Amino acid sequence: YYTTRYADAWDVAEKAVPQLPQLENETLLFVNSFLKSDYPEAVKEAALFNLSTLRSQTVFRTEDGRMFGWEGVMDNEGSCAGSCTHVWNYEQATAFLFGDLAQTMRDVEFNYALDSTSGIMQFRVGLPLNKGAGNGMAAADGQMGTIMKFYRDWQLSGNTAFLQKNWSKIKRALAFAWVPDGWDGNLDGVMDGAQHNTMDVEYFGPNPQMQIWYLGALKAAEKMAEAMHDATFAQLGESLFQIGRAWADQQLFNGEYYEQQVMTPVGRKFAKGTVSGWNSTQGDFPPFQLAKGCLVDQLVGQFMAHVCGLGYLVKPQNVQTSLRSILKYNYRATLTEHFNNMRSYALADEPALLMASWPKGRPTVPFPYFAEVMTGFEYTAAIGMLYENMTDDGLKCIQNIRYRYDGAKRSPFDEAECGHHYARAMISWASTLALSGFQYSGVEKTLHFNDQPGTYFWSNGYAWGTCTKQKQGTQLKTTLSVLHGQLPVQTIQIGNKKVHELAANAVLKVGEKVEFVR
Repeated sequence: YYTTRYADAWDVAEKAVPQLPQLENETLLFVNSFLKSDYPEAVKEAALFNLSTLRSQTVFRTEDGRMFGWEGVMDNEGSCAGSCTHVWNYEQATAFLFGDLAQTMRDVEFNYALDSTSGIMQFRVGLPLNKGAGNGMAAADGQMGTIMKFYRDWQLSGNTAFLQKNWSKIKRALAFAWVPDGWDGNLDGVMDGAQHNTMDVEYFGPNPQMQIWYLGALKAAEKMAEAMHDATFAQLGESLFQIGRAWADQQLFNGEYYEQQVMTPVGRKFAKGTVSGWNSTQGDFPPFQLAKGCLVDQLVGQFMAHVCGLGYLVKPQNVQTSLRSILKYNYRATLTEHFNNMRSYALADEPALLMASWPKGRPTVPFPYFAEVMTGFEYTAAIGMLYENMTDDGLKCIQNIRYRYDGAKRSPFDEAECGHHYARAMISWASTLALSGFQYSGVEKTLHFNDQPGTYFWSNGYAWGTCTKQKQGTQLKTTLSVLHGQLPVQTIQIGNKKVHELAANAVLKVGEKVEFVR
């Protein structure tokens, strides 16, 4: 991409050097505005420091300007190619800071990784791009997550033309779940086929990770269908969502957390593109399952629903109970007596959340990474806690990550998983969304913050600034400032009841403020 902007290194110097003062001032404005916010220090570090991954070798742009990413980078090569859907589902930084780049990733997912006939979205897209030829291997969590990401990016941008252009492909991606012997081949709202996922194995049988991603995709698709005046598809999505959410709460929630119902793959047929072949037919009780385990990111689909403003996908009380169970069973104040047969991303006296625990009985061969500690998954649980007002618990988990990546034990700008500068860790940006209550819709021109007093940095991917809320007796004075970009907004809501209306088609520009008291 850069070679299309500059002829050579000298050309870079001639063009960039005169811009350096302005670029430096804008960068300092961004960083200092963020640091002056009233987010806890650990949240500031987690959100800000992981942004460095966007300018590491994890991320690159092709000649046409599209953004791609490895999962991370090894010392001498990229780690796991193809903008892996089930890894990049987690990160939130790109969409909320560089919305145009995020849209290029959606374009690749739905126009190149998605097969034009089968509906398989290849979870690792190949280069050079071949339009509509993604007919390969799909990841259940990856494919459902891309539908939620499209909804998020549509809302943040307000670009309904982008949705209209891609609506038929979004429908095809969701409908792949309904093919015979597929993830929900019998259309009962429950994922129970062979579900390849971010643990690099197939889960056989219903489980919380894939089921809640599926519920989120159904809800997001329903909303987009309504915008596209596709009443039939919206009704189908709503019907499957209601059936599937009730089933998940009744059948997967065990009173403490959501667990898997393992189904034997022996004698079953599975749709093309859903089975990698690694652990497909190894006995009546297949290896590498979650089973009755308490998974650290069992609620990742619910996390994403909060980010998207889609509400609860399953019962709120079950969500809160599950998060408390993750703390109860997966939290370790020290790892000195913890056995881990895999990679050591945390050790000795370091506190952490384990990937999984089995208080109700562990399978003989669990999924491969069960004993590990990886920050992207820890953030998923921690930010989920922030959304549920379990603030002290969520902050403790984030503080533990920053304790491990403190600059002495490990680089504070390099949270590792399968490689350095791992993309999944950029989920940390969402901690600011949870604590500020930030929610923006460029479609409806609405902006929402919670009613917690203080100054909070915000960004919607196209503009950024600060929102300050100060108590004045029984009222709250709110000052919204735009420091970069332009913000189309008509309604500002603070908490549940305090609403401020602007003129129709109002667009706040750099240096403009809105003040009101409610």
